[in-house]
Amino acid sequence: MTPSTSPADRVAILGAINPASQAAGTVSTGWFPAKLWGSFLAIVQAGALGANATVDAKLEQAKDAAGASAKDIAGKSITQLTKTDADDNKQAEINLRQAELDIANGFTHVRLSITVATAACLVAGLVIGLDPRFGPASDYDAASVDSIA
Repeated sequence: MTPSTSPADRVAILGAINPASQAAGTVSTGWFPAKLWGSFLAIVQAGALGANATVDAKLEQAKDAAGASAKDIAGKSITQLTKTDADDNKQAEINLRQAELDIANGFTHVRLSITVATAACLVAGLVIGLDPRFGPASDYDAASVDSIA
């Protein structure tokens, strides 16, 4: 690492689930190619949880950007956040290395999914790519990234 390299050259926002009150159901980022990155970090945020609510999150893999043959990535889910356990206003992280994908069977894309059950909850999610294989990471930011200062 060189001292003149900015963080935006090393880390990119690949997908986001914008903060919202999510009713029971699942919300996901879009699919993004894994080949450009050495590793990923998914960040899940829970705000106020509804009565008896639960929040689950996981990383999934697919064979293309349309989600063909989508399946869970083994071991890449959070411990369930619950209202019962006072998990309001908590965060969770999921780490992933490219080598943990089922590349041998053609799985090349990743996404984050957050599932809310029982009652609406405030949730948000972010997936960042680290260790870009080519060029500055900011070249691969999601279209929703509006500004880099």
